[in-house]
Amino acid sequence: MPSIKLDPIDRKILAELQADGRMTNVELSRRVGISAPPCLRRVRALEETGYITDYHARVNARELGFEVQVFAMVSLRSQAEKDLSAFEQACRDWPLVRECHMLNGEIDFILKCVAPDLSSFQSFLTEELTAAENVASVKTSLVIRNAKNEPGVPFDVLEARVAEGAL
Repeated sequence: MPSIKLDPIDRKILAELQADGRMTNVELSRRVGISAPPCLRRVRALEETGYITDYHARVNARELGFEVQVFAMVSLRSQAEKDLSAFEQACRDWPLVRECHMLNGEIDFILKCVAPDLSSFQSFLTEELTAAENVASVKTSLVIRNAKNEPGVPFDVLEARVAEGAL
């Protein structure tokens, strides 16, 4: 858990950067109502404490030729920590796996995968994923379309919780 308590300016900085991580520090400072030097110090502190973990561009996978998106629900034979960690490492090593989430319940992991075409995904599925050590079963669902893709957190909900005294 990060060690600093966020004040309203810190939360505004996070909300603004989440919406547009490319803005300059001068623009950010204008939007949050403080001068540029303390704004930059606050951003650095938010990075150092782990509130900000990355900056990256969201690219259009389809425009880059990745026509197939699939969610793979994976069940493992063993849920011992060493086996879970080994599977997570395998997921980090597979380029087509873009997200890997461990779940509770019947399914151990859900993977978000992208591939240029169905045959590329099928090759990954049969030669790597289902062939991986400890994988008991894999069920897949092909994404037809994406209705929403919002990264981060809903800052309006966070601010409402702060106002209610819940945080």
